[in-house]
Amino acid sequence: MIQKVSILTVIAIGFIIIVGQPFYTIDETKQVIITQFGKPVGGAITDPGLHVKVPFIQKANEFDKILLEWDGEAGQIPTKDKTFITVDTFARWRIKDPLMFYKAVIHEGAAQKKLDDILDAATYNFITSNNLIEVVRSSNRLMKAEKVTIVGLPDKVDEKIEIELGREQMTKGILEQAKPKLEKFGIEIIDFRIKRVNYVEEVRKKVYERMIAERKQISEKFRSEGKGESKKIEGDRQKELRKIKSEAYRKAEEIKGKADGEATRIYADAYNKDPEFYSFVNTLEIYKKSLNDDTRVLLSTESEFFKYLKKYKK
Repeated sequence: MIQKVSILTVIAIGFIIIVGQPFYTIDETKQVIITQFGKPVGGAITDPGLHVKVPFIQKANEFDKILLEWDGEAGQIPTKDKTFITVDTFARWRIKDPLMFYKAVIHEGAAQKKLDDILDAATYNFITSNNLIEVVRSSNRLMKAEKVTIVGLPDKVDEKIEIELGREQMTKGILEQAKPKLEKFGIEIIDFRIKRVNYVEEVRKKVYERMIAERKQISEKFRSEGKGESKKIEGDRQKELRKIKSEAYRKAEEIKGKADGEATRIYADAYNKDPEFYSFVNTLEIYKKSLNDDTRVLLSTESEFFKYLKKYKK
């Protein structure tokens, strides 16, 4: 009889352990809320290791300690300057107060919907309250002080723009606006970012056309400036060439003048030393230049031109 009771006791204990699951473990990345008939009992259990609960009556509800991901759905939002854009966002959050989280939203799926509602609403408020340039830029660092083009506003002329808020401050503002609204759900929002901004299809075509026209205008400006610079370089080259030629001609004339003067001096010295020989040489040079096989000359025998020939005897 005693043996039969022992066997029943073992079976009962085994049944309780297997079916009732009085023991549970907590991982380092988890935290647990114990509920009894669906209602929380006590606070959050965050210590990792083996723990005990009342079998059949109590249930261990696990929640993550680690950072969780929220990926917003891309949607169309109009900016203050009436430009429709597609905005894609993401955030990182964690369950700060598991007990409050369980009472307010119960599970992570419901928490994601709360994040959708609050973060999407904050994003919409900030973007509709600011111009497009505030969404796509964070500072005036690369912007010229002169007129700049607002890319995305194909129907508006260029105008001088100064960024007042900027994308970085806008994301911080969305984060600060969403934080207090999520605290009552036991959720702490850690970071929020705008992942991508794009133009809606209706605007994109006009934007591309505007950008192409602007690039063509810039290229034409560069071509015009290049042609002007080319003409200037060519003018400078011609001017320098004329200057070089003029200088070379002047030096050549100086050299020729000096050579002619030197030749004249030499001829004069030679003439003074032997005038008759000088006359003879010059006359022979004239014969050489003026007479050839086809030359016919009629001169008087008394002409001085052939005086040296008349004196020639074999």
